[in-house]
Amino acid sequence: MDQQKAARYGIDSYLDWVEREKLLVHTGLAIDCFKVETRDWARAGVPSAVLHLDGRGDFCNAFVFNIPAGGSTEPQRHLYEEIVYVLEGDGSTQIELPNGEKRSFEWGPTSLFAIPLNATYRHFNASGLGRALITSTTNAPMMLNLFHNERFVFDNPFFFDDRVGQQEYFAGEGVLNIVRQGNNTWETNFIASLETIDLPDFSDRGAGGGNLIFLLADSSMHAHVSEMPAGTYKKAHRHVAGYNVMCVAGSGFSLMWFEGDQEYVRIDWHHGVLFPPAHHQFHQHFTTSKAAARYLAMGFGSLRYPFTQERRDEILGKDVKFSTSIKKGGDQVEYEDQDPRIHPIWLAEMKKNGLTPRMDKYIRTAEPV
Repeated sequence: MDQQKAARYGIDSYLDWVEREKLLVHTGLAIDCFKVETRDWARAGVPSAVLHLDGRGDFCNAFVFNIPAGGSTEPQRHLYEEIVYVLEGDGSTQIELPNGEKRSFEWGPTSLFAIPLNATYRHFNASGLGRALITSTTNAPMMLNLFHNERFVFDNPFFFDDRVGQQEYFAGEGVLNIVRQGNNTWETNFIASLETIDLPDFSDRGAGGGNLIFLLADSSMHAHVSEMPAGTYKKAHRHVAGYNVMCVAGSGFSLMWFEGDQEYVRIDWHHGVLFPPAHHQFHQHFTTSKAAARYLAMGFGSLRYPFTQERRDEILGKDVKFSTSIKKGGDQVEYEDQDPRIHPIWLAEMKKNGLTPRMDKYIRTAEPV
């Protein structure tokens, strides 16, 4: 018998569960969710896969569900929280409450929604011709490692009535709270399209961009969408691990590096490409499309329920490193302080794609020869 197993230490209950479920696992730095291979998963009832990308951290994972034409998932219920993003197809989700009451809503490409904690739910593909492809970011790793009891997580009858939210929240209505740049929120359970929702100003992150944070199903999960105008790029920044970044509109690339690195890791992205920056890894996003680029970030530690002290200090303004220059002890690189190699790299991409740079009022450097 394996000595480590006999001694019962170093156990990862979540990964043990993944193995028992015979889930198809994909790893790597980034992945195009449209091209993800899936296979039948008995629990979900549809071809599925789980993504364990390099920078995911300890709390979160991502699932991909490939719902065939006219098909549906099996009814699900679990004690991990889940944010769902629709990549392709049209369909609906039905949520059933313990008293028999049902809530349902229809979704399409770039819709975002949350499943209230431990509510029974089921996804339906409305098309008889093509697949519906959805992905979700969850805190399943944290919950299964915390309780290390599969039955408790999946067969728990407790009803979190405070998580369901108002009926209007499932119709896309919500409450807008303007707090400050980077902390403005929309409380709801469902967003019809991340491509068209209006975004408040977030120029603090650079180049006239926008940003909106979502409070979904009174969850501890975080989600926000950010926009970069065409011909611009954002300031480099870093934060804790565990945020899956997904392009939802436009195209571009990101450079990632740790403090002291001499070279960058580059990720090119378009709709469907998912990547999580690693813990305190600098990352900087650049547009290469004629239209504005938008991306979604999903992870653990919401604005309402930060969970960690580091996140709580940031939200309450006790520690604003996320928007403070590294010269002042923060986690953001101002344009004037960035590596001089950065801007020429982006200008070369603009030229290659026949696009007009629009960064002159933010950064002044010579054009590449």
